[in-house]
Amino acid sequence: MDTRTTRTLACATVLTVALGVAGCSGTTVGTGPGPGAGTASGAPAPGDEPGQGDGRAVSPLDNPDGTKPGLAAITTDADRSAARALIDRVTTKGRGPKTGYSRDKFGYAWMDSAPDVPYAHNGCDTRNDLIKRDGEDLHYRSGSDCVVTSMTLHDPYTGRTIHWTKRKATVVQIDHVMPLSYDWQMGAAHWTKDKREQIANDPLNLIPVDGPTNGAKSDSGPATWLPPNKRVRCSYAVRIAQVSLKYRLPVTAADKQAMLTQCGG
Repeated sequence: MDTRTTRTLACATVLTVALGVAGCSGTTVGTGPGPGAGTASGAPAPGDEPGQGDGRAVSPLDNPDGTKPGLAAITTDADRSAARALIDRVTTKGRGPKTGYSRDKFGYAWMDSAPDVPYAHNGCDTRNDLIKRDGEDLHYRSGSDCVVTSMTLHDPYTGRTIHWTKRKATVVQIDHVMPLSYDWQMGAAHWTKDKREQIANDPLNLIPVDGPTNGAKSDSGPATWLPPNKRVRCSYAVRIAQVSLKYRLPVTAADKQAMLTQCGG
C-alpha cells in the first residue's frame, strides 16, 4: 500500500462548524495585502491557542472532491512533484472586468439546493455542512442535528486552534478558495446560474478558517495573498488548481506562477 493510501485510511472523517459570510467571496473589492499577509503575527486572540499540527486534516492530493476535512500540509518531495504536475495543467488568461458582479449571481448564501455538489439536498445548509466536515467537539442547537453552536477548529490558514461559539460567529468564516468575484472575472460571468451556484457551494472550494484572515484575503489571487501559515501554502495552491480544473476556470499567469512557487516550482 502506498504512502498516500495509508495516510488516507488513517485520517478519520472530521466534523465541523462554521459561520460568517466569507470576506473572500468577492463582496469586498480590492487587491488585498501582499503574500502571507493576515493575522498570524502577534498574540493569539481570545479563544485561540497555538496550533496542533494538522489535526485531522487531509492533504488535498488525497481529497479530490473536498469531502474530507481540512487542508493538511504537503511535505514529501513526491507529493510536491505531484502538486506541481497538477498546477501545470491549469490554464491562464488575464483577469476580466468586474462589471455586473454581485454575490446574488451565485445564488443566496449557503443554499442547500445547489446542483451536483456533495451535501446538497441533505436538509442542512452549506455553511453548517462545512463546519461538520472540519470542526471537532461539535455541539448542536437543541433539537437540531444541523445547526452547530460551538466547536473546535484547527485553522489551516493561521495554524491556530480556534474555540468557536455561535455567539461570536464571525471569528470563523467560510473561505471560497477561488473567490466568487475572481471566478466572475475569469469566466463565470458567462456561466449558467446553476454552474455559479455549484461553485459557490462546492466543498472543494470551501474551507472554514479564521475570520479576520479571510477578510484580509478579500478577492485576491495567490500572487497577492497567501495563508500566513507557510506550511499549507502548497496545499492551498493545489486546492486552487483542483477547483480551476474542475470548473475549467483559468487563473492569471502571475497567480499560476505563485502557485508553482509554493510547491517548489
